[in-house]
Amino acid sequence: MNLIDRAKNILLTPKTEWNVIAGETTPLATLFTSYVLPLIVVSTIGSFLSGVLFTGAFGFGVTYAIKGAIITFISASVSYFVSVYVIDWLAPQFNSEKDLTKSAQLVAYANTPSYLAGLLDFIPVLSMLIRLAGVVYAVYLIYLGLEPLKKTPEDKKIIYLIVAFVVLVGLTFLLAAILTPLLIFA
Repeated sequence: MNLIDRAKNILLTPKTEWNVIAGETTPLATLFTSYVLPLIVVSTIGSFLSGVLFTGAFGFGVTYAIKGAIITFISASVSYFVSVYVIDWLAPQFNSEKDLTKSAQLVAYANTPSYLAGLLDFIPVLSMLIRLAGVVYAVYLIYLGLEPLKKTPEDKKIIYLIVAFVVLVGLTFLLAAILTPLLIFA
């Protein structure tokens, strides 16, 4: 299935699409290069436009926007792989299948709204609301995908989701703490 059809289906008919995805065996590397990477590029474009339009207004210039876009790209790429491994690592704790391919699918497709929301980063104030909506919908998509992909029992889905979310938010802050100084001091 091509990227546009998959993105449309996961956003508009997620329950049906998770069942289709459950029957697929796309390897992690292929999934990253054919689906996640193009969406990260879309999100990075939003970051770059935001940097050009708004940091330029404060005297930081295009160089700052380019650095910000590079950091956005690196952060999103690293976050994808870290998320895949965390979701997979946590699986047995919640009576779920430990399957790296299914974890990769869950993370890739559930993050679709977040990646697409990133394109609109250049719209002041509204971008924060759109990003928040993208994250909330991504969390909902993970919830829907846990059963068909990871075989998570219904009574374990919420706690699995909460624990994974807390761990991933912590790792995101750690990654931001490492990468942000590169933007400021480089």
